[in-house]
Amino acid sequence: MNKHTKLARAVKATIIAVGLAGALQSVPVHADSIHKAKEGDTFFLLAKQYGVDMNKLITANPSIKASNIYGGLDIVIPGEGSKALMSTASASAKENIIPQPLSAVKVSSADKTVEAWGKNFSYSKTVEVKATAYSSAASENGKWGAVDYFGKPLELGTIAVDPKVIPMGTKVLVTGHSHSNLPKSAFVATATDQGSAIKGNRIDIFIPGSPQTVNEFGFQNVKLYILDK
Repeated sequence: MNKHTKLARAVKATIIAVGLAGALQSVPVHADSIHKAKEGDTFFLLAKQYGVDMNKLITANPSIKASNIYGGLDIVIPGEGSKALMSTASASAKENIIPQPLSAVKVSSADKTVEAWGKNFSYSKTVEVKATAYSSAASENGKWGAVDYFGKPLELGTIAVDPKVIPMGTKVLVTGHSHSNLPKSAFVATATDQGSAIKGNRIDIFIPGSPQTVNEFGFQNVKLYILDK
């Protein structure tokens, strides 16, 4: 083997080693991972499953309310839970586990309970309303910006109501809606906003997304279950 061949091979080996080192350094040791939620998931159960602190888990998912975890939702698992997440994903792949479809809302009028995505809620009454939707766009929120009646940032689960029909602070389970940026079947919302056009049996649902996407909601007839506190 001549001198030039040895030199070429040495250079090639160095380039490969540097490339591998760079690739390894580019992979975070404690990268966050995503858990695809299934029915019955809670922050408490996920914290135990992935061995992470529940408060860190909740902090990593500021836009997700504990009462609005539903099948198909993407939940961020903080860095230290990545290994457990990969192990779970690997086991699921080996067992060929297929996610179960989201079940419909089940109502028991006898004891006034309603079940949605594996969770039971007690309700006092139901209200049929006409629903519209709004986004966080400045043009839809006036001089106060993207905040509710109490000054809190708009988020999934915020609805505007006529307080004469639905008192402010009332928690409801919204059903019968259809929009790609809303949980399917049902979601928990709180009456924390008002609007001059929201009178009588009307609600306005805040939906995260562009005004164009939110406008696709149009007018829909939905059913509210007034939840017990």
